[in-house]
Amino acid sequence: MTSAREGAYVDGRQWRTTIAAAQAGDRRALDELVEGWLPLVYNIVGRALNGHADVDDVVQETMLRAVDNLGTLRDPDSFRSWLVAIVMRQIRDRARRRTSESLASAADDAAQEVTDFAELTVLRLQLEGQRREVAEAVRWLDDEDRQLLSLWWLEVAGELSRRELAAAVGISRQHTAVRVQRMKARLEAARGIVRALDQSCPELRELTARWDRRPDSVWRKRLARHIRGCRHCAAPGEAVVPAERLLVGLALVPIPVGFTLSLVLGGKTAVAATAATATTAATTAGWSAKVVAALTKPAVALTAGATIVAGGAYVVTRPDASPPPAAAPPTASSTSRPKAQSPPAPSPSASPSKTPETPKKNLYGTVVDAVDQAPAPGTRPGALPRRPEGTVTLAGAPPTGLTHRGETVTFTGRGYVRLLWQVLPKERPGSLVMPAWTGLKGRLFHVASGGGHRMDDVQPGSTDGTTWMGGPATGVTFLPAGTQQMWQVEYFWIDGTVTLRQNERGADYNLFAEPSTWQKVTDDITRAPGGDILRYGLVRDNGKDTAPVPQYLTRTTPADPATVRQESRVTVPGESPG
Repeated sequence: MTSAREGAYVDGRQWRTTIAAAQAGDRRALDELVEGWLPLVYNIVGRALNGHADVDDVVQETMLRAVDNLGTLRDPDSFRSWLVAIVMRQIRDRARRRTSESLASAADDAAQEVTDFAELTVLRLQLEGQRREVAEAVRWLDDEDRQLLSLWWLEVAGELSRRELAAAVGISRQHTAVRVQRMKARLEAARGIVRALDQSCPELRELTARWDRRPDSVWRKRLARHIRGCRHCAAPGEAVVPAERLLVGLALVPIPVGFTLSLVLGGKTAVAATAATATTAATTAGWSAKVVAALTKPAVALTAGATIVAGGAYVVTRPDASPPPAAAPPTASSTSRPKAQSPPAPSPSASPSKTPETPKKNLYGTVVDAVDQAPAPGTRPGALPRRPEGTVTLAGAPPTGLTHRGETVTFTGRGYVRLLWQVLPKERPGSLVMPAWTGLKGRLFHVASGGGHRMDDVQPGSTDGTTWMGGPATGVTFLPAGTQQMWQVEYFWIDGTVTLRQNERGADYNLFAEPSTWQKVTDDITRAPGGDILRYGLVRDNGKDTAPVPQYLTRTTPADPATVRQESRVTVPGESPG
């Protein structure tokens, strides 16, 4: 199944075309859109409502409104923020209705919490240790804090940007930062409660003897007061890792079997269906088949209760089967983007003398960086081809480098460019969202790698295998599947203009760019190993238009550069090599 994570950040899939096609009435594109973004909606609503029975209704109402109003979306690049804003409005509307009605008692609410989302998160993602502690602490938050946390959780995990979070909440980014800090403080207090309840404090056992095991604000205050005054519960134990570091790179919780969803298209309402109706629809409603599949992956196959109705509506009812087993944890291979297939080779001519000669195709951009093995440390690099050099100017880069998401630097001119990487697992490890090269005019080549080491080399003096990507003491920063491992310094040659954008979401990293020269590149990559220099550099340039271009490169200027595809496609038919 295509998830919002895969569609937005990890594999760089571009949704603009799909959204535009769905707006134009393409049913298949609409299928794909709902299938791709349903998990994100489910995770926000499920965590905000902590698995209350109303989750089904709120998710369904959100998707209905999104489909009904898709034609009003002016900019497809803003689809994610637009969809999340709809989700939050539905959550707030549900809260207002419940407040005004005031018909259900606390006991009724507890009875309707058919799925504890905290427990679902723990089981489906197989969380342990402090990650499990964070998930369970969410139960102790008030409704307003849970709503904010449902968005912040996805921001830290790399699913949303801070701009989108603020827009969904409806306040400024500055005010959002204040609210997030306050919510995080209450989350940490709740984590303290979870830790204390797992310990064997006699006084705490006596205090909770009358507790019904349902978290609420009254018991939260009582327990917090006890913890502050109890030397046993407040005693320092395992070092507490900040929640944002624990949540980095976590997958979306898969939609469980038994989740109820009914969508109606074209104004047709489905309230019931017979087996015959379902049989007819099976061959006509592609939407229905795809959404049923979306509701059952990657958990388990649907066991019972699926009714598909002709006319594009579908209803998935709760099966009576026993609860499904927990899904296997996501792996890199399960979330990686399939490698793009190479175009088929042209058939050889039967008679070359009878085939008219065709113009030679431009080869620029046909070779893209890919995952490669590190050369042996003592392997000297080949000679670096010398390309024309002029002046390269840098515009927009802060004096401190590109240290925050959204910061950019634009290179203009002809010559060499040096880019130094600084990965900071001590600050925030996890999944790294790669920077993107956008708005290319002309040519850009990845010519060499240097700096004395790759970022995945073991650091000198390390006894536990710590690399520049991290280690046991800090956590590890990891790259999207299929991304080429960076060296400390990467070198590029530009003939034209291009903008590099820092896309930091999840793992923390910095970039430092400056003009360079052929001689400086050569001097760096030919430094012999010794001391802090672990290996010679690597020459990638062959001096031709078949030299590699960097990954995440595009001639377009997308609203969200984090959506630039990993497999760069910059070849323009008929473009002059110069």
